[in-house]
Amino acid sequence: MSQSVSASAESHRTSLADYRAALTAPGSRGAVIASLLARLPIAMIGISALLYVQRETGSFAAAGLVSAGSLVGVSVGAVVQGRLIDRFGPTRPLLTTTVFFALAMTALVLAIEAHAPTLVLVPLAFGTGITEPMVGSASRALWTRLLPAGPTRNAAFSYEAISMEVFFILGPGFAGLLIAAPWAGTGIVTGSLTMIAGAVLFALSPTVRAWGPSPSSGGKLLGALASPGMRTLAVAALGFGAVIGFVEVAVPAAATEAGNTSIGGLLLSAWSVSSVAFGVAYSLRPWPRQMGLRLPVLLAGFGALVALLALPGSLWGLALAMLAAGALITPQSTTHSAAIEIAAPKGTAAEAFGWVLTAVTLGLAFGQSISGYLVEHAGHEAAFLAAGGVGFALAAVVWLLRGTFRPQPAGAVAEAPELVGAAR
Repeated sequence: MSQSVSASAESHRTSLADYRAALTAPGSRGAVIASLLARLPIAMIGISALLYVQRETGSFAAAGLVSAGSLVGVSVGAVVQGRLIDRFGPTRPLLTTTVFFALAMTALVLAIEAHAPTLVLVPLAFGTGITEPMVGSASRALWTRLLPAGPTRNAAFSYEAISMEVFFILGPGFAGLLIAAPWAGTGIVTGSLTMIAGAVLFALSPTVRAWGPSPSSGGKLLGALASPGMRTLAVAALGFGAVIGFVEVAVPAAATEAGNTSIGGLLLSAWSVSSVAFGVAYSLRPWPRQMGLRLPVLLAGFGALVALLALPGSLWGLALAMLAAGALITPQSTTHSAAIEIAAPKGTAAEAFGWVLTAVTLGLAFGQSISGYLVEHAGHEAAFLAAGGVGFALAAVVWLLRGTFRPQPAGAVAEAPELVGAAR
């Protein structure tokens, strides 16, 4: 890997003044506020659904399958909606999907209340996932229209990433608190209504409505994956998502076994706190410097730290172990973004980001579904150990494929701003 390409992928330093300039840019305020409202419940809805189904069915296995169904839907919807937004502008696709999301979520809640079998709940959950309005995609892409390339636009992209981490801190905590409400479905309904309101306000904001259609947008389905480096990155993203998926079921199970169900969501928030804190420090001096080495090293380290979650015998000990494991979440997310700039062929960065998102989401679905089974039959400790094993196995695959990360020919490296079009 040439140093010029490496530097291009890693140098996105910004200042506080750049953040202020981005968030006060003309036309940004209404869209930014609406986007915050729409994206705040992203993590909350998933955890609320898992806890809601478990409360009504008494089965973490069923809850894991329902959550996995929703995640598979999101992985499909992210690509489909992203392309529709690129082609027609955000307003019409977002308003349409929001209507279908409201209908799908209503059907899912009614089915849960009716104690419908898992075979019914899983397809309904898939429907909520595929129709979930992808405001994050449009929000990130909007910055390329509001700001010129440079530090201010980079600050806007950093703001998007940081805000999502904050939502993943707050979301599980809100879900854990609301599951203790008199009705177990309070969290999923509250989160859905918040997302619907934010999506509608974002889609109808003047800046977003001014975003016209782009009939020339689009591309071949597997265009970005023609690059060997992109396929390697997809494997790393799959492993990252799978490890998290195991934990998102095993931690609430551990809390339930300890007789404190509501603390499960708060425990999941713990590792997002260390993720944000360590992620900022890591971005100043990423290691290892070579991308082909960085991806497997981070994934293997993450798997090792998650496997250690099987050791604590108390919820306090689990919370401390979660803080340690969370330190490698944001570094992996930012590394995936930097890797796209190196591996994606010219003009395919938006699609490439979509494939990374899909790989992470499918990994989450796999991890949650297997974790639910393990929790039911072997306990939450087995789920943590399995997560570590999956992380190590896929890190080994990425290590063997590390040579696929070679710099693109001159002029073929995708530009960073293109990433925002397909990001969630």
